[in-house]
Amino acid sequence: MIRKLRWKFIAAAMLSLLLVLGTLIALINILNYRNLVTEADDMLVMLSEFNDSFPFWMDRPDPDDRSDGKGRDQRREFEGERPYQSRYFMVLLSETGEVQETNLKNIVTVDEQEAVQMAQAAAKKGRNSGFSGEYRYLGKQEDDAVRWIFLNREGELSTFKSFLWTSIGISFAGCAMVFLLLTLLSSRIVRPIAQSYEKQKRFITDAGHELKTPITIIRADADVIAEDLPDNEWLSDIRTQTDRLGTLTNELIYLSRMEEEGAKPQMMNFPLSDVVQDAAQPFSAIARTQNKALSVDIQPTLTLHGDENAIRKLVSILLDNAMKYSPKGGSIALSLKKSGRQLRLSVNNTAENVEKGSADRLFDRFYRADASRNSETGGFGLGLAIAKAVVEAHKGKIHAWSDDGKSLTVEATFAE
Repeated sequence: MIRKLRWKFIAAAMLSLLLVLGTLIALINILNYRNLVTEADDMLVMLSEFNDSFPFWMDRPDPDDRSDGKGRDQRREFEGERPYQSRYFMVLLSETGEVQETNLKNIVTVDEQEAVQMAQAAAKKGRNSGFSGEYRYLGKQEDDAVRWIFLNREGELSTFKSFLWTSIGISFAGCAMVFLLLTLLSSRIVRPIAQSYEKQKRFITDAGHELKTPITIIRADADVIAEDLPDNEWLSDIRTQTDRLGTLTNELIYLSRMEEEGAKPQMMNFPLSDVVQDAAQPFSAIARTQNKALSVDIQPTLTLHGDENAIRKLVSILLDNAMKYSPKGGSIALSLKKSGRQLRLSVNNTAENVEKGSADRLFDRFYRADASRNSETGGFGLGLAIAKAVVEAHKGKIHAWSDDGKSLTVEATFAE
């Protein structure tokens, strides 16, 4: 239990970290990509408005006369060095897709044929802007033709991808470091809980052993007195309650031992089908006396590597629980089937006042779905908790649910 709690803590912390980092990385890179696209679109709009060239506010003056007499430089290009850093080309296509004009003077890596193919492909997409490889393009309507301008963004896209993968790599490296730190420190974090849990189990075990002696003495004394007073109702109550207390003590000790960290039942291969059949046999007579129908459907020759006595106890607990909480005239169905690589042991019984959906709360210690009904049956609320401990000791899973609110199914699954 403590080990599961520790790994659940680590899993929750890592999931939270991954969600936060993933959200931050996604937002940063989305904003980065939007800035890249916005900048490219602004340049394309500018090129489309100024006849496929970057604008200048004024021509360059004479190189030998850069001053206006007041110590200021008269070379005020609108885009500075951008015209000499950008590579772009233009293709003018008619509405039928015929080439009317091309302009490749600002690029050397694309020939006319490639430029025309890229423009025609962009026209077929039906969008006036987008990416074609590392080129961002824009289509501008001009009378009966469309001017397609392509701007090379290879460097910007390379920088964007590099930042994206670097941020992802650094995030995963950080997560790995946090995971290692959590693995090392989580044992200290859960240590107080583990110590408290161990003390609780030790108290239950020690108290159970200490209670056995006085219970045995009280029972023996009551038996001796009963020889002289055989029909005394007070003695009958004492014997009944000592039997209940003895049963409760034994169940608490058994449950505590099953849940001990590192405790392992005596595992060996045994015929599961035969064991389940034998464990279910005594309940046939009980069902008849209570006017209930018990059906057993067991697939033959199934085997399991586990503790035979613990599995017998599991079957007895599930059937006893079904018998106690099914109404008069109700039905109980025991099934053992192989499904894929799993063995499924299930008990279904008619029930009253059951909520639809999952009923896994029934496996909690001392949980009573109906306190008044429980007082009639004499249960302690430990049976299904012991069943869960037996299943988990065999690396299996157990669940309870109701499909219709009128029946209850408890199913345990084991790996073959």
